[in-house]
Amino acid sequence: METIIVGIIALGLGFLIAKLIEKNRASNTLKNVQEQAATILKEAKIEAEGIKKDKILQAKEKFIELKAEHEKVILGRDKKINDAEKRIRDKESMVSQELDKSKRFTRSLEDKEKSLQQRLEFIEKRQSEIDKLHKSQVLQLETISGLSAEDAKKELLETLKDEAKSDAMAFIQDTLEEAKLTAQQESKKVILNTIQRIGVEQTIDNCVSVFNLDSDEVKGRIIGREGRNIRTLESTTGVEIIVDDTPEAIILSCFDPVRREIARLALHKLVTDGRIHPARIEEVVAKTAKEVEQEIIEIGKRTVIDLGINGLHPELIKTVGRMKYRSSYGQNLLQHSREVANLCSVMAAELGLNPKIAKRAGLLHDIGKVPDTDTELPHAILGMEWAEKYGEKPDVCNAIGAHHDEIEMKSLYAPIVQICDAISGARPGARRQVVDSYIQRLKELEDLAFSFQGVQKAYAIQAGRELRVIVESERVDDTKAAELSFNISQKIQNEMTYPGQVKITVIRETRVVNVAK
Repeated sequence: METIIVGIIALGLGFLIAKLIEKNRASNTLKNVQEQAATILKEAKIEAEGIKKDKILQAKEKFIELKAEHEKVILGRDKKINDAEKRIRDKESMVSQELDKSKRFTRSLEDKEKSLQQRLEFIEKRQSEIDKLHKSQVLQLETISGLSAEDAKKELLETLKDEAKSDAMAFIQDTLEEAKLTAQQESKKVILNTIQRIGVEQTIDNCVSVFNLDSDEVKGRIIGREGRNIRTLESTTGVEIIVDDTPEAIILSCFDPVRREIARLALHKLVTDGRIHPARIEEVVAKTAKEVEQEIIEIGKRTVIDLGINGLHPELIKTVGRMKYRSSYGQNLLQHSREVANLCSVMAAELGLNPKIAKRAGLLHDIGKVPDTDTELPHAILGMEWAEKYGEKPDVCNAIGAHHDEIEMKSLYAPIVQICDAISGARPGARRQVVDSYIQRLKELEDLAFSFQGVQKAYAIQAGRELRVIVESERVDDTKAAELSFNISQKIQNEMTYPGQVKITVIRETRVVNVAK
């Protein structure tokens, strides 16, 4: 037991001795660490002092550089301010000089105005003296001559008139003699130029249609007893029907294509049906006229659909259909308008505009050429008014009205329509000025006849060499018919220009109709 206790005590003493030894070692290690830390701190302080000195030197150098740059900027600003002040001083001096000049100029103007006023007063004074002197001289002349100033003036005018008439008659006589000498040569030139400029086919297309027959026996039935059938056809359709030796063919001649088409279709129905007499002719012609009117509407609808134009007013569609039966300088108006519409669409697309509006304006630009009634307005203005009436857009209306420069162009669509119209009409052979003027002359002949009271129908036939006038039998008797024929001939002679002669035929027909029941 004692041995165990001694062992335990020895083990405890050994443990304490080990702890003391370890504690001494730790204190020595701590001293070494503290000494090393002090050394490191000292070295760090020395290094920090060096870095601090370097940074202070760098900061001083940067400050010096910034100060130099700042001084340069200040010097530049001072220079600019000095230059601006110098310019302002120069401008002030110039303004003062200009003010001095203007003051001097104003003074000179005032001086000139005073001198002009004085001259004006002097001139007025001289003018009054001259007027007084003139009046006194006129009075002296009237006293000497025994005539007043008005009487002397009238006598002088009469003398001058007589002398002018004499000189004019002498000039006319000389001109007539010279014209007689050169008439034959000049007439040949005119005829040759006309033949060279007008193609026969074009004239036939515009004024004549050929109606083919199965046999020549039908010609007699068309003419009728004593020509009553053919006279009825001509009076109801306004078309001249030429029956000649041409085998199995009859020629329909009229400047108005609508009338010619009505006559052709009516004649075809009559020949097919076989019943040809005046009452039947009138019935068929009236029915055919309605059918042609419906066909015109269908043509307008097809044209609008083909071009892809939507929302067009029915009246404008009908006007477009009528273009098929109109020509402009020998060019079919509907074909021309379709061509212009397509050209406008392409050109507008190239320019970045709306091609639909351009196409619409191109199609409608010549609708004023197919009026239902006579008007004095240019066709462009008339077409614009119709377009406005039937709800077209302002750009379309302006393009229609301005394509011949009657009004001011307000959008880019107007010059596009004008250019495309010129392109379509300027193609070689597209138009013939002579044909259009010929058709206009025939229309003027008919309109002149309608200006007289009692005229029911008027037709210009035989290329304008004959005017047939149908009068109302109740209002015009035989004596008045003869007088009407003479008056029309005189008015044509005085107001119109035409080649050759115009024959005026006045037709007065009385009908008595009863019905047996």
